[in-house]
Amino acid sequence: MSNEVLSRDAIKLGLTATDKHDAIAQCGALLVGIGAATQPYADALYDRERQISTFLGEGVAIPHGTNESRIHILRTALGFLQFPDGVDWDGETVNVCIPIASNGDEHVGILGALAEVLMDPDAAAILRTTDDPAEILRLLSAFGGEN
Repeated sequence: MSNEVLSRDAIKLGLTATDKHDAIAQCGALLVGIGAATQPYADALYDRERQISTFLGEGVAIPHGTNESRIHILRTALGFLQFPDGVDWDGETVNVCIPIASNGDEHVGILGALAEVLMDPDAAAILRTTDDPAEILRLLSAFGGEN
């Protein structure tokens, strides 16, 4: 995966969140903090979640904004936030949030690649438990094609 799409500084491991709202707030703050989006996009993560759950399965959620909020995206980027103790996500447990900031249709390829990683239960377990950012980058290298 291109370092521009998921950089080491966008990987946060061993976090805690009091609830889904807190986890989404952390996702938005990360996207703003790495210069991928402005605060209105971060706020729109809640709007998307109200429209449809971003829970994918295997303990992973992919918070992202609404189509209308894309004007607040500065560059395509992913974050990776790991919550080892889990966060209640409307009755499901989320251990990993991968917030997405993507203009156009770049996110379609990103979601496809993530789905492939999640089809491997061992890889999904590593995403939920590793304390090594390099392992995250290795596993998600399918995103974006080139390294």
